[in-house]
Amino acid sequence: MDVKSAANMQQQLDMKNASFTTSFDYGDKATVSYTYYSLRHLPYTVLMDISITAKKDISINAASVMEAPDALKEVQNYYNEIDRPHVVISLLTSTAKSPTGKLLMCASNTFLFSEKHGEEPRVIHEMWDNNMHLMKFVKKIKAGETYRFSIAGSSITSAHHDDPLNEAERATIFAKLEGRDRLLQFHKNAWEDLWKSDIIIEGDAQTQQDIHSMMYHLYSFTREGTALSPSPMGLSGLGYNGHVFWDTELWMYPALLVLHPGLAKSLVEYRYQRLDAAKRNAFSKGFKGAMFPWESAEKGVEETPVWALSGPFEHHITACVGIAAWNYYCVSQDKNWLREKGWPILSATADFWASRVERNGPGKYDINNVVAADEWAENVDNNAFTNAAAKANLVYATEAAKVLGITPDADWMNVANNIPVLKMDNGVTKEHAAYNGEGIKQADVNLLSYPLKEITDPKQMRKDLEYYETRVPNEGTPAMTQAVFTTLYARLGDPDKAFHWFQDAYVPNLNPPFRVIAETKGGTNPYFSTGAGGILQSVLMGFGGLEITAKGITQIKASLPKQWKSLTLTGVGIEKRTFIVK
Repeated sequence: MDVKSAANMQQQLDMKNASFTTSFDYGDKATVSYTYYSLRHLPYTVLMDISITAKKDISINAASVMEAPDALKEVQNYYNEIDRPHVVISLLTSTAKSPTGKLLMCASNTFLFSEKHGEEPRVIHEMWDNNMHLMKFVKKIKAGETYRFSIAGSSITSAHHDDPLNEAERATIFAKLEGRDRLLQFHKNAWEDLWKSDIIIEGDAQTQQDIHSMMYHLYSFTREGTALSPSPMGLSGLGYNGHVFWDTELWMYPALLVLHPGLAKSLVEYRYQRLDAAKRNAFSKGFKGAMFPWESAEKGVEETPVWALSGPFEHHITACVGIAAWNYYCVSQDKNWLREKGWPILSATADFWASRVERNGPGKYDINNVVAADEWAENVDNNAFTNAAAKANLVYATEAAKVLGITPDADWMNVANNIPVLKMDNGVTKEHAAYNGEGIKQADVNLLSYPLKEITDPKQMRKDLEYYETRVPNEGTPAMTQAVFTTLYARLGDPDKAFHWFQDAYVPNLNPPFRVIAETKGGTNPYFSTGAGGILQSVLMGFGGLEITAKGITQIKASLPKQWKSLTLTGVGIEKRTFIVK
């Protein structure tokens, strides 16, 4: 089969049931359709469902090919047949070392036939070279008949299991003996549960589809009951090396937290399990407590390339982690979790900030020599976001101690009350000590109004908005900045301006045909899950008015753009509440 022989090709992403289908006509011989399912209930297993409708009598030669990428090392190929009285299982398996040699990567697959046992096609194995082998079968189909078969495959590495080779084969055998129908039913049930937490926009079908796409991707990139956390590009590719940044805690996490606290819990668990590494990182820099790395991976050590100054200097990530831990308690109201896992994170991050400030007198507990949230500002003093986030971290650690009946370190509030937030002569909040009106890469000062709530006066919020919205270049900057503008204007009761920034946040970043988000306007590197998280926050916390407080999720006054008739938020928080804005 070649490309020239395929016509009328169509592709469809079913976000409700999480399936991706391709169909085409193969000349005058057949119509072919195949659907991928990354099975939600089986984290290491995928199902591919294939159907072929013959236009004339044909014979198909179908193969499952396993080929290792050239970057992998020490490739080993295996083929096994397990013959039982009720089933024959053909297992095509390969293993290889990762490019660094640190991980063993294993994959295995098998056919699922629709025929009764004993009537299914005979499977033949072929070895092509060291990197590639396959298993295949032949089947005759009469004109007008449809033949269906499936392939179940599992992939796992030594990062997730001590015996990945055998476990990959076990997982594939499990899928084979569950059978296609049960696999699909459990998969669809899992996604049905996820979509009980939904955002429903009445009156704007295109925005509704776009928002569902963002939710679908964030739901796809996270999983309850793990200690895994998404990178800026989620699972869509190798962008940012799959590392975890502040993109998780500040941008993706809040939307997940209000919609699915169980998913969000996995992201905090990722940080908790790397708390010791963060403490070692603080010690190596001469600080106390825990200092989380700017780029984190499996071990929780600093993974930022040496040439990037954000590694040793973008310290606000530590406050982002502490704030995320507090917010999980706020939404869950789980004191046992707070005591066991939240408190260790909050207290250690608060200790870091108490040691990080330079005590130069009342109101001058300075945080000097940092990379700002606006990353074009490198090695600056008293960055607005860093300072305000540190203050919030210290306050929340103190509040957590009170909830748990623990006496907080009195120095935490002393430090918080003396960290400065600078102002310019015109009354605008100053991004950092040397800031003089330069263009900014991304939101910084405006984050003090949301989500930090350091600035609550509407006049000051608007003053800062109107100043910094003119400092963001129209191209080359990441998508989430405009989402913050959206949230703030919606909260200020200016839905028209909020909707302008809402569309500016992502529409110029969309790539056809599935309207997936790139990091920047006109960019071609989707999927930018950081931007999706920011935009979802602008709907939930901006137009929807949701607010995370110490007592749980509440709703403040919200205003909708004239393009929307209503906004309904379902399955919110632990109690799965519904909020409606009209």
